[in-house]
Amino acid sequence: MTFDDIKKYLAVLDGPVEKLEFVMDLGNTLQAVPANAKCHEIAGCASFVKICQNENGFYANADSALVRGIVAIFIAMVDGKNVQQIKKMNLADEFYALNLQLGAGRTNGVNSMIRFFENL
Repeated sequence: MTFDDIKKYLAVLDGPVEKLEFVMDLGNTLQAVPANAKCHEIAGCASFVKICQNENGFYANADSALVRGIVAIFIAMVDGKNVQQIKKMNLADEFYALNLQLGAGRTNGVNSMIRFFENL
């Protein structure tokens, strides 16, 4: 699912619970991390999160359904882009425009994921 698809789908959902359920479902779309991918644990997240990269793109995993969905959104945001393109993106504005109403603990993790991509 592309990031544009995710935005369109979230826009038609009525309430915050439905949005978060959709985000959790997105976590099921994450591809398995290839053996040759270089992985980085994301510090600052309440859950265990790793974002991985190889020559074909980005992959991720997390130990929480909601966080898997959040990282799936970020993977969709950067899919098909090179490092220079990613660094030019305003990932924070794009993500927070989704209005997911995350708690403070999750927001810290989101900010850590954003910093990871900004510092590629």
